[in-house]
Amino acid sequence: MDHLSIRDIQGDSLTSPYAGKTVLVHGMVTGVLRRGFYVQTPDKEWDERGSDAVFVYSPLWKPELDDYLEVHGECVDYYKHETAKPVTQIQLDQAHVLNAKGRRVRPLELTQELLPQGNDELATVLNSLEGMLLRIAPGQTFIAPSNFHGDYVIAMDAPKPDTSMIRSPQGGAIVQAENPMRWYPGFRIFNPNHAVRVNLGATLTSPVVGPLHYRSDAYQLAVSAAFEFDQNFVELSASSIRSRAGAISILTLNCFNLDPHVEAQTRVTNPRLDVDDDVGEGRFHTLAQAIVLQAQLPDIIALQEIQDNDGAELTTEVDASATYALLIALIKELSGVEYQAIDVAPVSGQDGGQPGGNIRNAYLYRPDRVVLDPRSVRVLGQDDPSFADSRKALVCHFTEQASGETLAVINVHLASKRHQASIFAPTAFAPGVDAKADVRHAQARAIRVEMDALSAAGIEYYVTGDFNDTEHSDTLAIITGEDATNLVLSLPPEERYDYNHRGKLQVLMHGVVSNATATQRDCQYEILHGNELIGVTPGEVSDKPSDHAYVIAQIGFSGSGD
Repeated sequence: MDHLSIRDIQGDSLTSPYAGKTVLVHGMVTGVLRRGFYVQTPDKEWDERGSDAVFVYSPLWKPELDDYLEVHGECVDYYKHETAKPVTQIQLDQAHVLNAKGRRVRPLELTQELLPQGNDELATVLNSLEGMLLRIAPGQTFIAPSNFHGDYVIAMDAPKPDTSMIRSPQGGAIVQAENPMRWYPGFRIFNPNHAVRVNLGATLTSPVVGPLHYRSDAYQLAVSAAFEFDQNFVELSASSIRSRAGAISILTLNCFNLDPHVEAQTRVTNPRLDVDDDVGEGRFHTLAQAIVLQAQLPDIIALQEIQDNDGAELTTEVDASATYALLIALIKELSGVEYQAIDVAPVSGQDGGQPGGNIRNAYLYRPDRVVLDPRSVRVLGQDDPSFADSRKALVCHFTEQASGETLAVINVHLASKRHQASIFAPTAFAPGVDAKADVRHAQARAIRVEMDALSAAGIEYYVTGDFNDTEHSDTLAIITGEDATNLVLSLPPEERYDYNHRGKLQVLMHGVVSNATATQRDCQYEILHGNELIGVTPGEVSDKPSDHAYVIAQIGFSGSGD
């Protein structure tokens, strides 16, 4: 069999001209992963036409780094799923270690100048670099906190920052309307002993080197060695808003699949993902502290991602009273204030989310501050096809006791963005297209109908929750229309974020009021940061109470005293 170059194997397009054929190549090992390893042609510079590296699928046998190998096996174009970008691989049949005297692979320096900002051009460049050994220099800023898997995302701030970005006060990258899915460089540490907890805003102080690996519909370096960094201390922010006579304050709190039960492994869909201990991990206590210490005991709390009493167990249970009771008891223990809960249980298995969890929106409220109209409690979307297998909005009317003014609160959790196609997907699969966008638009129109009905009845409203779309999206444009205001826009652009997705800080929670309320009432709006900035120790159970920041608003009707 003739020896082929790796560059020949990779070809000039996404797929290999040798797919389905048995090949023989020589290459130096530049990275060893769980399911195989990368080999690259030594002593050759990248010529921008294509990659001189390839992944060898070998889950059972692993070479050493810097081994120079002869690799024999079948060339395949591997697709993770039907809309994924193909990854050229060699499925190992056999390998032999050759004499590597004098041979080496010099990593290519990954710089800001190397990366086009346009997604199409970027995809072409990164595809030509796939598998190549890259180096990221010190001085870059971490723009995402570390996660359970040991993933890290950075902004290329050395030798000079990218001035095209809007940066948060901690150095994070704010999503911009013209390119909301912009890719940022990052790496995964494949040796768990070297994966550490990093907060957003930390600074890389040592180089990281590894092959450019394509996984989870994106690119990142596969790194084995430890790295050094200067940690950024993140302080949880506290609200300046205080509950007062003549106003209603509303906290929005995504509770991250909260339940008080440790699931039995035999009663869940996926024991690895569906068994948790929210009580033992301290999440209930941390949420109670957020309500008391960060949000200063607001009048109303709009909750999302509340699960039933037995969590993700696949039972007929839909009641969530134990979930609320525990949270209310902890708040009272910390503050002396006792909240009451409002809940409309979903039909089992009908509202999406984690199987068995029967996720729903709900409220806690302070009966010493506001009075609930029980006749107003309604679920929106029960018979609307756009809300099928999706969280329904919950509407409640509250009257502030001192002023006698009524506010309708609409608590939403719109369809997820999890089905959005990667910007690196093949053109035939519409890179970047959000498969659920039309669903969210339909849900937004249904919410808009409720807003219009409230306005016609002379009732002021506040729409809040997890919209799963940014302030620039069509979803928010539908909801606000010409006669409503998104209070998020009252914040400066560098402060508009409550969620971090692969280094992209963005607003997914919003607070919408009528234009009349925005101009004639005393409206305040704050995002209480912390959760989306603090890292998780890779490989360890997280005690983070939410993957979102908290949002608090106050609508003043009259008076200004406490």
